[in-house]
Amino acid sequence: MSRTPPLSSAFNDTHSRGQKLSPQSGMCAFCTADCIGTCEIGLSAVLGAQSVYPTNTGNNQIASEKDYPLDYSLFNINGRVFGAQGAAPDGNQATIFRVNLERTFGMLHPVKLALPVILPAVVKMNWRDYYAGAAMAGVCCVIGEGAPGKDPALQLTDGKITSFPLLGEMLDSFRRYDRGYGQIVLQCNCEDDAMGLPEYAIQEFGAKAIEFKFGQAAKGTQPVNFVKDLETALAKQAGGALVHPDPSDPAVQKAYEKQTCPNFYTYGRLPMWDETNLVPRVRQLREMGLENVYFKMAGYDPQDLEHVLRIAAQAQVDMVTFDGAGGGSGYSPCKMMNEWCQPTVCMETILLKICQKLHDEGLMLPAITITGGFATEDQVYKALALGDGRVTAIGMCRASMAAANSGAKIGELIASGQLPPALGARGSTVQDVFQDLPDLRALYGVQANEFSPGAIGVFSFLNRIAFGLRHFCALNRKFDISLAGKEDLIPLTQDARALLNGSCP
Repeated sequence: MSRTPPLSSAFNDTHSRGQKLSPQSGMCAFCTADCIGTCEIGLSAVLGAQSVYPTNTGNNQIASEKDYPLDYSLFNINGRVFGAQGAAPDGNQATIFRVNLERTFGMLHPVKLALPVILPAVVKMNWRDYYAGAAMAGVCCVIGEGAPGKDPALQLTDGKITSFPLLGEMLDSFRRYDRGYGQIVLQCNCEDDAMGLPEYAIQEFGAKAIEFKFGQAAKGTQPVNFVKDLETALAKQAGGALVHPDPSDPAVQKAYEKQTCPNFYTYGRLPMWDETNLVPRVRQLREMGLENVYFKMAGYDPQDLEHVLRIAAQAQVDMVTFDGAGGGSGYSPCKMMNEWCQPTVCMETILLKICQKLHDEGLMLPAITITGGFATEDQVYKALALGDGRVTAIGMCRASMAAANSGAKIGELIASGQLPPALGARGSTVQDVFQDLPDLRALYGVQANEFSPGAIGVFSFLNRIAFGLRHFCALNRKFDISLAGKEDLIPLTQDARALLNGSCP
């Protein structure tokens, strides 16, 4: 059977006209001459190269549509009925509410997590509530790459940032609710770094954590964006962007006047980082006051996974997040989101072997976060258990943003008196409808009643994740999440058994 999605996609609002499809190509088995082109081929006939990227970006999230044969559903979760680990074997003490979910990481400056989750990089949609909810839940969150481009008040001098006031709002979205757990991290790709974003963030706003990004968007290569005309292309080039073809070339300008010039595109630079430039760069930023350093990596070739961990160990990086196939939220090419890189469960298995190898060499490794398609507590527990003590946290980006959006929307419906019946039965105010507000008031006092519904939504979603994790821990008589291990997983297939034994089928 083919696991490649058919030539229809939510990325582009395309669909197949026929009900019968050719499994190998994804085309309609019966393709007619009078079709108006509703599928990806029809879209490509009109948009050409631009159809490589999703057309439904903007205020939306994008993720893989491929049905991978390997994922965490290949496991069930084990259970035990005798004894207790991490708590006294006493029925009055070894309860779900005594399960410790806290984790601590950091080479030089420890960071505490209230639960083993981080919210990976995003800087679109409802980012204010995303960051605020992370602080309320006590986890880390990351401001996405390219953040300067979101600020209309951004000012550059000789290619360096001199004013980026929106960054203060982003950092304050978390800091306003900081309760001593988690941290807000500013992500930088190579373009951001070249603009001096780390220095500006540290000096102007006291940023404490930077994440260096390998690759772009959800995963993969750097973005390529269509530019509508020569004037815009010249402006982009003047701002430091790479533009193809070169709009300042007289021959290109002459062709443009004759209407024989090809389309203009801007494209991002690929990071050409390695230990020779990253290690001294990290040292330089630490001398300026930076406390914590993160790396963001995807499911690249295993040699690259090992290389980035060696750099991280040498630079005393605090955490590296690895993003596997099946997740998303960014702006990668459609087929790259569906067809590229290791499925998350395979990537984790490969990483565990690499970590063991580097550990045996005596290297001090960073904390490891696994992300890529996680939405519920069972998935989180399985990934932590498979990590066998080497995985500190699980990244939950799209699901947490969905909670931010849903919470905000419910807040709007409450304000307008238009709640759907199922929610309206609970009451008519934020205090009535949002069931975990008492937990927030226990942390912040009655002022929590005034918190944004979107941020409350993120807190409530992560509170559900935490509560569910406590149940799975107690099910295995393990009252500390750090005790979760491979023995907590039941393989359902031969492929799952191979994954447990350290090999990716």
